Amino acid sequence: MIKVVLVDDHAVVRSGLRLLLDNQDDIEVVGEAGNAKDAVFRARALKPDVILLDVVMPGESGIEALPKLLAESPETNVLVLSMQDDPSYVREAFAAGASGYVLKEAADEEVVSAVREIARGGRYVHPALGARMVAADAQERAAAAAYPLSDREREVLRLLALGHTNQEIAEQLYISVRTAESHRAHIMQKLRLSTRAELVRYALSHGLLADEPG
Repeated sequence: MIKVVLVDDHAVVRSGLRLLLDNQDDIEVVGEAGNAKDAVFRARALKPDVILLDVVMPGESGIEALPKLLAESPETNVLVLSMQDDPSYVREAFAAGASGYVLKEAADEEVVSAVREIARGGRYVHPALGARMVAADAQERAAAAAYPLSDREREVLRLLALGHTNQEIAEQLYISVRTAESHRAHIMQKLRLSTRAELVRYALSHGLLADEPG
């Protein structure tokens, strides 16, 4: 039997979920909580297999409470149930320790399947959200490939291309010489360049010297 605790600040949502889950032969709702503080208490006392956790609650959010819940009951798996359909919320939830993320608009069958999946140690993400996460990750990788340098590295590259020494760069950017040297090494490695002439060509071709007075 999969033991579940429901955490949502809306009693009507908890009632609907309890009715849905208690109708399953292999799932039992053993407790409820309307806020993060009570949820931590339930986790400590009941040690459920799964906690169904809302994100937006008065006071402490579900994401903020997640590490505390897992600290009280490390064997519990948390399924976030949320209205938030932004992939960034999903990443934040998983980073905090969630095992699954399902939207409140999901069909009953999907919620039940997600509970069963994470109860046996799996992971679950609402399919549409999963597809959007893949697309967002692909965009981020493409952006990183097009602009591999951080803002600070671009500034160091600009100064290097203008002929400044590591000492001069350190003084202008208020960093240590060692840090300037480290930035230079990272720039050369990321751009696969080996000489100052190549650095100058890269800086020119990417407009990093365009604002300099001629």
